[in-house]
Amino acid sequence: MRIIGIDPGIGRTGWGVIEAQSSKIVVQSFGCIETNKDTKIEKRLQELYEQITAILRKEKPDAFAIEELFFNTNAKTAMVVGQARGISLLAAAQHRISTAVYTPLQVKIAVTGYGRAEKKQVGQMVKILLQLSEIPKPDDTADALAIAVTHAFSYKMK
Repeated sequence: MRIIGIDPGIGRTGWGVIEAQSSKIVVQSFGCIETNKDTKIEKRLQELYEQITAILRKEKPDAFAIEELFFNTNAKTAMVVGQARGISLLAAAQHRISTAVYTPLQVKIAVTGYGRAEKKQVGQMVKILLQLSEIPKPDDTADALAIAVTHAFSYKMK
């Protein structure tokens, strides 16, 4: 199964594609979509949508895993991140890709075994699990791969 993980954001959206077969998980590709903070929000969302759509066309994933929005005290940031998340989900729906949503807690537990793991710990486990030479940068990319790995583990459990 080919899985794309998405860590949504308006400034940076991390993405990572893995191939999961039985107990083996192999990274296929990963990266980070960045938009310019000086660009109008509607143009940033359009750019995000177009880039995610291009990735989906190229990578042809069987499953789409995305992180649930974690709402903290900054409502304005949460709204914009929610818009970016919505754009990502729309792209998956238009490509008829099965979608799964995971909370940050679920991702941390799946990848590190500890729900309060720091970003550095998540990145280190992504590096180990996917046998990478270094932790993917920026953190959004490592998080996206962690989300994809979480789906691979969760799918096996079903």
